[in-house]
Amino acid sequence: MEFGIFVQGYVGKRAETDPEAEHKALMEETEYVIQADASGFKYAWASEHHFLEEYSHLSANDVFLGYLAHATDRIHLGSGIFNPLAPVNHPVKVAEKVAMLDHLSGGRFEFGSGRGAGSHEILGFMPGITDMNHTKEIWEETIAEFPKMWLQDEYEGFQGKHWSLPPRKVLPKPYGKSHPAMWYAAGSPSSYAMAGSKGLGVLGFSVQKVSDMEWVLESYKSAIKEARAVGDFVNDNVMVTSTAICAETHEKAVEIAVGGGLNYLQSLLFRYHDTFPRPDGIPEWPELLPEYSAEIIELLIQEELMICGDPGEVLAQCRRWEQAGADQLSFGLPIGISAEDTKNTIKLIGEHVIPQIDTDPVHRTTRFRQSAGS
Repeated sequence: MEFGIFVQGYVGKRAETDPEAEHKALMEETEYVIQADASGFKYAWASEHHFLEEYSHLSANDVFLGYLAHATDRIHLGSGIFNPLAPVNHPVKVAEKVAMLDHLSGGRFEFGSGRGAGSHEILGFMPGITDMNHTKEIWEETIAEFPKMWLQDEYEGFQGKHWSLPPRKVLPKPYGKSHPAMWYAAGSPSSYAMAGSKGLGVLGFSVQKVSDMEWVLESYKSAIKEARAVGDFVNDNVMVTSTAICAETHEKAVEIAVGGGLNYLQSLLFRYHDTFPRPDGIPEWPELLPEYSAEIIELLIQEELMICGDPGEVLAQCRRWEQAGADQLSFGLPIGISAEDTKNTIKLIGEHVIPQIDTDPVHRTTRFRQSAGS
């Protein structure tokens, strides 16, 4: 199993007391990726969100990732996501950004796509639609065109329901062989099998706990065996996310978690991601989850809903995801805790956890890409 981190420009309530909260959040998250690169993580994923006030200010993630392409050496940098829906970003411009980042990173870019976070975001670009599944039709029409734009000397052009383009040379072409690995951000369990049928990796933002992983992964792995890949190769790969806090002692990790405002972050998640299935016990906004006490944190750890503890405990918790079949575990880093504690989490996991689980120096997606067309 490989490891990554996930950043999104989460500002939260800090802006109420700090006029530079937005700037600090964005700059701190570049530091987290740079630290993850130095600590042996293989992936860093940057979200694309719009209009989500407290939850995410990382809208121009292509710019963010371009900076990190120069600031890092080996970590793979992924769009988690680029939104390729024509009303949000013209597909040709998305293809150009992907290829450009592939060059700037020296072949380290990973192309994750998706359909937006929920109704607040979607209706900002497509006002008046009443069915959020409308975005699926646009994404389905578009996703298979990207490899053609990258690999055809002159793209043959496209005439669709939602966008069109006459034949044109789409430049630059990706760096090196083939094109970056392609992923889909799954917001519901049914999306895993759909992604597998297209040969796409999954960015699993909807899996809540380890026990949810097993049947979801089974549906994906069954589908990908019969994949009709939209790209040049099959990216047989499932990434799942979990909150992670690691400290020198269990008590310290729980103390950090209690002060992290995790209840508010979780409440915001389901405020804006209203197209995600809502787990039992999650109240509707503006009602909030209760503040997390040490007892609640201990319960979340026991129920495998978060990773938290000393390095030995975190190693054991990560092994549960490995046993469940995850290909990659990517950590969401709670912004309610200090930058120092967050970087310490990254350092400790890099030192004590990753070497015990990820023993292959080659990224899986690099191997898939290198074997394309063979």
